[in-house]
Amino acid sequence: MPTQLSRPSPASDAGLAPLRLCLRRDARPETRAIEISLRVPTDLEVVEEAVDLIARHCLASGLPARTARFNLRVALAEALANAIIYGNRLDPQKFVDVRVAITPSGFTLHVCDQGDGFDPDRVPDPTRPERLEQPDGRGLFLIRKLVDEVRFNERGNTICMVLRRA
Repeated sequence: MPTQLSRPSPASDAGLAPLRLCLRRDARPETRAIEISLRVPTDLEVVEEAVDLIARHCLASGLPARTARFNLRVALAEALANAIIYGNRLDPQKFVDVRVAITPSGFTLHVCDQGDGFDPDRVPDPTRPERLEQPDGRGLFLIRKLVDEVRFNERGNTICMVLRRA
């Protein structure tokens, strides 16, 4: 049975919808699976609150504290910011969906925007000497360093980040 929680966000004062968190627990005790869903408005001001909500639930579900407080928070914040800025192009009519699957083996986070997508292989390496002063590509670089696995859907508008349990 889904549980829905909604909290007003700073963006709700601007007429945007509040964040809505939905939790689903698998009824089978042997799986101990939990799914968290969160719809985020296209507003950079709600990224921190969205990351806080997800991180708290992952921490409560057994993600090690250091991983929840650093790896998950930074990777999710970067993925959300990229989805809002580059995917949805700051269009307030669009939203970003976050889905987290928590299983005994780990945490899988999906961040999906409503944009046209991109080819992640075409993002330049920000550590190359000629790219050090360029602002683009750093978020994806950080994500790849902070999580155990990164995948994209074919369209390029959904990133999947995996954090395995130690």
